[in-house]
Amino acid sequence: MGISIRGALLLAAAAAVAWAAAAVFLAMHAREPVYPGPGVTRVGTLADYAPALRGTPADTAVYVLEGRQPGPTLLLLGGTHPQEVSGMLGAVLVVEGAQVRRGRLIVVPHLNQSGFTYTEPLEAFPHDFGIPVARGVRRFRLGMRLSNPIHQWPDPDLYVHYPSNEPLIGSESRNLNRAYPGRSNGRYTERLANAVLTLARREKVDLLLDLHEAYPEYPIINMIVAHERAFEVATMAVLALQSRNIKMNVMASPKNLHGLSHREFGDYTPALALLAETADPAMGRFRGHTDEDLVINGRDENYVLAARLKRLFVPFDASGHPLSSRVARHLATLEELLGAYNDVHPESPFEVNRLPGYDDVRKEGIGAFLRPGP
Repeated sequence: MGISIRGALLLAAAAAVAWAAAAVFLAMHAREPVYPGPGVTRVGTLADYAPALRGTPADTAVYVLEGRQPGPTLLLLGGTHPQEVSGMLGAVLVVEGAQVRRGRLIVVPHLNQSGFTYTEPLEAFPHDFGIPVARGVRRFRLGMRLSNPIHQWPDPDLYVHYPSNEPLIGSESRNLNRAYPGRSNGRYTERLANAVLTLARREKVDLLLDLHEAYPEYPIINMIVAHERAFEVATMAVLALQSRNIKMNVMASPKNLHGLSHREFGDYTPALALLAETADPAMGRFRGHTDEDLVINGRDENYVLAARLKRLFVPFDASGHPLSSRVARHLATLEELLGAYNDVHPESPFEVNRLPGYDDVRKEGIGAFLRPGP
């Protein structure tokens, strides 16, 4: 039986839609470029520490900024949760602009590369967002909190953390910040976690900072969460931030909550382990229309109302929480943590130049400190 003209047209239209959808899907797996600045002395990948990751979606770039004089080593993590974009951009700005004179910075801007390859169904998140730079616009993937289910499937009914045996909901098996210390023969996210821990051990990391964001109705916000061995450094950094009128608090890492970077790196490596949170309205459940403007400018009338009703843990007015302010807060936190570490360890200090300043990033915007690329 021959196919009708109408049927042929319907088939052609379906094929066109499928082709367009496939192009969008594949484009989400393309890795956005980072343009290393003059301070970068070496570029490697996680597979250098876990060879089984080479060629897999888990492998990601590791940037080393090493000074001419020996000193301590800091591991800076962005993109643990790819939806939390200020952490990723803060790490990118360090890679593209900072210079180290004493000690080392090891920076991983896109830590869970898998999470940058999709957005959650039915949530209407934009796939990417643009930051104006000297020549045009650089676009960055938004990403999601968990590893892509096509890289780790299916979710178990119950996720049991290794080695604590703490039970969590099954989808948390794809949460990198519930997977540490990980295991080399585990599932995708556990193998990734184990590779990062191996990096920290092999490079003898002294200080670790994991950059995150949270929704404004979440109580752990504008906060440094510190392992007990890092609490002194964290407290000193918070006092320095508050003296600059940058409102930040400190919280001790709960000893009975496992899998998180500030707990497991502190327990399983010599590093002083800390995590920093800023406020991102694009992540919250009170948010209104979710688009690129909300991601970048952080303004939302729903959150203004929620603040009036005292449902938030941060102030929220018509100016919102712009991405530039959140990135600036992360960079200021890094700056003050380095200073606090130096105060505690004057015999072996960090010396880092050209970190973008808090006021400069807020005034001039993120793009002023990004390299324009080719």
